[in-house]
Amino acid sequence: MRILFMGTPEFAQVSLQALLDDGRQVVCVITQPDKPKGRGYEMAMSDVKKLALEKSIPVHQPVTLKDGAIMPLLEEYRPDIIVVVAYGQILPEYVLNFPKYGCINIHGSLLPKYRGAAPIQRAVIDGEKVSGVTSMYMEKGLDTGDMLIKRELPISCEATAGEYHDALAVLGGEVLLETIDKIKEGTLTPEKQNDSLSTYASQLSKAEGEIDWNNTSEAIYNKVRGLNPWPMAYSFIGGKRFTIDFVYKCEQSGNPGKVLRADENGLIVGCGEGSVLIKDIKVEGKKKMSVGDYLRGHTIAEGTLLGKD
Repeated sequence: MRILFMGTPEFAQVSLQALLDDGRQVVCVITQPDKPKGRGYEMAMSDVKKLALEKSIPVHQPVTLKDGAIMPLLEEYRPDIIVVVAYGQILPEYVLNFPKYGCINIHGSLLPKYRGAAPIQRAVIDGEKVSGVTSMYMEKGLDTGDMLIKRELPISCEATAGEYHDALAVLGGEVLLETIDKIKEGTLTPEKQNDSLSTYASQLSKAEGEIDWNNTSEAIYNKVRGLNPWPMAYSFIGGKRFTIDFVYKCEQSGNPGKVLRADENGLIVGCGEGSVLIKDIKVEGKKKMSVGDYLRGHTIAEGTLLGKD
């Protein structure tokens, strides 16, 4: 089966690697254009492009798919199936209708829950105990196509979004191979999604990383995990912003945002319900360090309020 692969980030790269490791015929890759990245704003290629070039697979990076932009590519490569994993654009109808076996997508949630751009992070932020991967036929809507194969994966109560992402990416590759085989065999029964059960996982933004200490310790705990490794949860101390990659829930209670204890073991900060222990921080302009190390050069008095005000 001639496969045209469309994907961009690391999550998609894992699926592409699974296809290649299994000896599948990937005739070309379509990925997003290179973008400036880092402090120097140097142009950086996507994870999928890096792998494709390494394996000498033709790579194309159209700015748009509209108005038949990639029809010449489709006619050149004649894919039997198009695989889409976190590509970053909705496919127009002429693309959806081109391949014999259709266009399939690997999505990082148990659809119809968490349609959209950030299903893995939103599941962790919401405190879900289990999520997974769904393969589906693609249609014009956003993650609304008929489902093919679903596989669950428990979310560890201590897992960050980054850790869960990596585990889910591997599962996605496995589901992709199984889906392609069963489509070719004709042994799949597509299942329509129940739109009334759908939820939307909107893209993450840096602004939503700020911690609202009025929330419960459980909600803050999940938010910090869900925003790691990007964009990271943060707060302010003495007018300076600091990021947090993990917190621990505590039973101690106190005013929201109030430092209840500051010592070698970390900061205990009051929440709307309960409190959290912060062991490591990264204050702007400094490297990440333990709270104990930070306190050797700075004073954080008990009763200090965290936040902008």
